[in-house]
Amino acid sequence: MFHDTAPLAERMRPKSLSEIIGQGHLVGDQGILRKAIISGRIPSIILWGPPGIGKTTLANIIANEAKVPFHVLSAISAGVKDLRDVIAKGRPGQKNILFIDEIHRFNKSQQDALLGAVEKGKITLIGATTENPSFEVNAALLSRVQVYRLNPLTSEELNAIMMQAIEKDDNLKTYKIIIKNTEAIFNLSGGDARKLLNILEQVVTSQKSSKAIITDAIVIELAQQKTVLYDKKGEMHYDIVSAFIKSIRGSDPNAAVYYLARMIEGGEDVKFIARRLVILAAEDIGNANPTALVIATSTFQAVSFIGYPESRIILAQCVTYLASSPKSNASYKAINEAQAEVVRTGDLPVPMELRNASNKFMKAEDFGEGYQYAHNHPENFILSEFLPTSIAGTKFYDPGSNPREEELRKQLRGKWKGKYGY
Repeated sequence: MFHDTAPLAERMRPKSLSEIIGQGHLVGDQGILRKAIISGRIPSIILWGPPGIGKTTLANIIANEAKVPFHVLSAISAGVKDLRDVIAKGRPGQKNILFIDEIHRFNKSQQDALLGAVEKGKITLIGATTENPSFEVNAALLSRVQVYRLNPLTSEELNAIMMQAIEKDDNLKTYKIIIKNTEAIFNLSGGDARKLLNILEQVVTSQKSSKAIITDAIVIELAQQKTVLYDKKGEMHYDIVSAFIKSIRGSDPNAAVYYLARMIEGGEDVKFIARRLVILAAEDIGNANPTALVIATSTFQAVSFIGYPESRIILAQCVTYLASSPKSNASYKAINEAQAEVVRTGDLPVPMELRNASNKFMKAEDFGEGYQYAHNHPENFILSEFLPTSIAGTKFYDPGSNPREEELRKQLRGKWKGKYGY
């Protein structure tokens, strides 16, 4: 007879630092966050990492250790009014903690509403996010918090969590559990302790017997999906992403969509995939097909508010389009060479005719003198140098060998009359 009807993951949620398995770099004996908690000097922080690795648990433990009022909001449902209500309860010198789950879902105005309270110490903010804060949290808020990255749990840590549950949970102790294989349950959990414990409980309680056997075959059958070897050892993630990008770059839509499927089945973050496609569209396709960047950007926007499973269709359309497009890295090479030139030559003076004469003093100093407005000339163009004098004539952009950029080359050659080597 079950003693507790709450899910196993909830029943096994750690309640103190000593119960946490994993994240040793933060909460181990020498962990930076452990030291802050013990000292009582807890800064506003953002906990960044994949699902099910202890972000919410850690926030609760911090509040328990600090013994201060703890307020919880979900960015999915909370608005600015909810934030202001919590902030109003805070007082200088009283370290109220506000935990915001999925803080990356807050828009700019919601994030801005936190700034003053965090800066003045009215609240100690703890945000949790699965997304890279540098992309999803505005710079003003990011500058006021410490970001701590939590790592996916290793197989050894997952095994320790599983064995701890089998040994300590009253419900599981009513079964004789025999573990024969663990590869499938670890792979399917993907470093997520919550998913691991939910699968474990499902496998045990579904066997209709006091003896429960855990094998790869049983786990896969109950999970109703195949074991996907993705990020099993940490390197697989990077290998699949590398193969994915190189397949698109190599104009192989079949391989590209296969590796896309590997990532989807492995539980890869949909926005991570879409973000890589936006970068690839500019780096590897560029002006050979400018529409590629438009489609990749639209894909990122679409999957951001649709999510799985439907996003797989949007991603597949984008991936096959990008893989089938003509390729050019001319723009990518151009910015690399231009940046290298800046490093070599430093802050070269801007030609006087290109400077902005925004006041009388600057006009008296001949700022902007001699500048010719292109739209006042035939075909909106005048043959005039714009680079600093000491690097005049340097070519950074060399159009690629594809129909669209050959047309660009032809237009540039017609305008510049052989200058820059066009």
